[in-house]
Formats: sequence, C-alpha cells, structure tokens
Amino acid sequence: MNDLIADFSKQLMEAIAIGEAAKLSHSECMIRNVLITGLGGSGIGGTIISELAASGCPVPVVVNKDYFLPEFVNEETLVIVSSYSGNTEETVCAMEIAMKRGAKVVCITSGGKVLELAEDNGIDHIVVPGGMPPRACFGYSFTQLLYVFNFFGLIGEGFKADLGRAVALIDREEENIQYEAKEVARKLVNKIPIIYTVASYEGVAIRLRQQINENSKMLCWHHVIPEMNHNELVGWTEKSEHWAVVILRNDNDFERTQKRIEINKEVIKKYTDNITEVYSKGESVIERSIYLIHLGDWISWHLADMKQIDATEVNVINFLKNTLAGN
Repeated sequence: MNDLIADFSKQLMEAIAIGEAAKLSHSECMIRNVLITGLGGSGIGGTIISELAASGCPVPVVVNKDYFLPEFVNEETLVIVSSYSGNTEETVCAMEIAMKRGAKVVCITSGGKVLELAEDNGIDHIVVPGGMPPRACFGYSFTQLLYVFNFFGLIGEGFKADLGRAVALIDREEENIQYEAKEVARKLVNKIPIIYTVASYEGVAIRLRQQINENSKMLCWHHVIPEMNHNELVGWTEKSEHWAVVILRNDNDFERTQKRIEINKEVIKKYTDNITEVYSKGESVIERSIYLIHLGDWISWHLADMKQIDATEVNVINFLKNTLAGN
C-alpha cells in the first residue's frame, strides 16, 4: 500500500493516457440525466465527480450504491458502471438493469463480469490496469469519469489542464504532504476520528473515512457543514479523550460557511482539544480535491504503520463476499 500511494502521481499520468486513447460512442438519444453506479473504492470517484460537476453539468447527476436503479433510468440516461474488479455483484446487477432499460452504458473496469458483459453486448468500456486493491486505484477510475463526462459534453476541456497541475502539485508538495500526514496520524491513533468539511467536498471526506476504515482498520464518521449545524452540533455535550476531530478546509470556502466552521470549533473545543485543520492546496477544485485525497491516503497509511497492522488486508470483506457466494 505504501508503494501504491507513493505512485499516485504516476497513476494519474497513466490514467490520463488511457483516457486520451478511450474509444467511446455517442448515445442515440439525448442524455437528460447521468447515473454513476459503483461501490467502495470503485464508487467514490462517482461521488466526487458528482460534486465537481454540480456547478457546470447541464443535467442531473445521481450516484447509485445498490443492486437496483431508480425508476427514472431509461434510454435518455447515461449510466456509468464503475467496478475495478468487474465482479462487484451489486454493480453487475445494476448494470444488467441499465441494459434492459436501454440506457446508454459506459463501463470503467479492469476485467471480470462487467468487461465480459460489455464485450458481449457491444457496450462502451474503458479498461484500466488490474491486480491492485480498488481503493488504491482511485486515480484510474476518477480520471476516466472525467473523460467520459467530457466526451458527452457534460464538462469542458479544462479538466485536462487541472489534472496536469494536480500531478505537478502533489509531486512538488510530496515531502510536505508526508510530513503533515504523519503529524495528523499521530493525533488520530487510538482515537475515534470525526471528519468535517464543507458540503461540496463531502466526497473527499468520505474518501478519507473509507481509507481510515480499510487501511487503518478503525471506525470513524464524517459530516458536512452547514448540515451538521442543524443536528450533529447539538450532540457535542460530553467530553471524551477518544474524540479526534479533523476539519478539511479550503481557503476559498464560502464566507458564511467559514464563519460557521469557526463557531463550530468554539463549541467542539469545550469537549475535546484534539482538533486538527487540514487545508487544501491548488487553484481548481480538481487540484484541491486530489491534494486532500493524497494527503488523506497517507494519513490512513501512517495510522496503519503506527498501529503495526497490514494496510492492505481486508479479510472481513473477503469473508463477506465468500459467504455471499456460498448462498
């Protein structure tokens, strides 16, 4: 896992080459909505791009993380199937439903049943390198999502320059990223991490939560501002040495939201002094998101290292899948 995280910028560059070479076909119908279906490490890219595209995409974007699809999915829907292994049973089921409804389907996968279905039915697909943990291949899947959105006219060409700048940014900042990640990890070890960020970066917070779950083998939770100001903030009523708060921030977050964050800190510090603010770097949303994701991945790895556990091991997920396969 250490090597996979260290090679993130190389993965992004390889993913850009794959995206540039992708062969896709246009839909016979006008695309009136988009649904991205995928789970875990394969699905988080969909959550993040749905937020990135919110301010510019001309049609609604929905993220699906289940066996079934909403009723609105039809021949005017672009369904993007994201399954790194190609064998995620929920995603395969959703893909088959999308095919039956005549949706325009595009697959992002390394192989498995998804690739088999795509090839057998003449469905557009982008193949990425396989054999790695799905959560370590975010760069592959996320980048392909950007290229698919661009092909269908849902985002402009600017993402390409943003991706290039993001690669340069994390390469340039790698030493600082490593240092900050280790410092944050020290504050989280043997604690329950609580992750907060602004609503438009919820996908980045989810990514960090998932990485702490899988790599660090720890429970944690996340919430977003301003929504948590209407519920969770009231729950801060008890002191505990177990709480460790991480706030993911951006210098250009909305002024009123930044004011909320400052007030939240005043409330929370009554119950824990373990509050860490992590600021993004970069000029675009893509740069800032990738920076925070890379930093978060290192935080989860350093946590695993401090706990002296194997960041790659996911035996309980394998147990779940094997048990399901036997029923």
